[in-house]
Amino acid sequence: MRIEPNGAGLGATIHDIDLSQALSDPDYKAIEQALGRHGVVSFPGQRLTSAQLRDYSAHFGKLEINVANIFHDADFPEVMILSNIKENGQPIGLSDAGQDWHTDMSYSKTIAFSNVLYGIKIPYRNGEPLGNTEFCDMHAAYDDLPEDLKQELDGMTITHDFNKFWEMMRREKGSTRPPLTEKQRQQKPPVSHPVFLVHPITGKKVLYANPGYSMRINELPEERSEAVLKFLFEHQVQDKYRYRHRWKEGDVLMWDNMGTIHNAVADYTPEEHRLIKRCQVMADKYFPELY
Repeated sequence: MRIEPNGAGLGATIHDIDLSQALSDPDYKAIEQALGRHGVVSFPGQRLTSAQLRDYSAHFGKLEINVANIFHDADFPEVMILSNIKENGQPIGLSDAGQDWHTDMSYSKTIAFSNVLYGIKIPYRNGEPLGNTEFCDMHAAYDDLPEDLKQELDGMTITHDFNKFWEMMRREKGSTRPPLTEKQRQQKPPVSHPVFLVHPITGKKVLYANPGYSMRINELPEERSEAVLKFLFEHQVQDKYRYRHRWKEGDVLMWDNMGTIHNAVADYTPEEHRLIKRCQVMADKYFPELY
């Protein structure tokens, strides 16, 4: 296994490894450390079944079954289908997954460690891949915050709500998402997490806020909370923190949800087909009794 950093902050490519096979403990450990160090890693040229994707992902923690309970692999509910393809007039996957800046599972008591995506069909136009995935570095975003704001927010918490992002996506033109049922809302009530997390791999602080799910800084008056969140949301998506993964078919893309936020770029049409399978790995190994 050979780890090749991209040389520009986030991102590394891991070569000469077959994720369809069981890996050694040192290999799993090296991948975990690479995630902490680089935020995003990709494994080109993979060929995986849903079972193999699930088994690889499950080594890093418990796998979430999405609360919406739609578009799962028929045999493996831990594997979600992300696609704009329709068969017999019906969508085979969630077509608008991940569009706009967020980090997955900040809305859960046990947050996400990583997402693992396997690119099966990637749209191209004029030789360029579409539907690429952007990331921003939350280690760097924390480091660059004004010192007085770091001191003000130290020890404070943010409320995160799953329904915020879900409803935002439902308002987008052409969305096929249904509203969450009352039962689904009860399964994912709002939760609170620290504004600044100590990253369990790097030991450094990260900014744990995101435009998709963050609702309110609990310890601040509402007006001050709104102003600070507006500043944080603008601060954390600056170009200097960004990295974009250019998809190729056969890529497995894995990222650290604690140290990054991400955005799936929606620059392809319904006729430009995309098919990706995804597992979400919870951070239960790092925060077994979270808050």
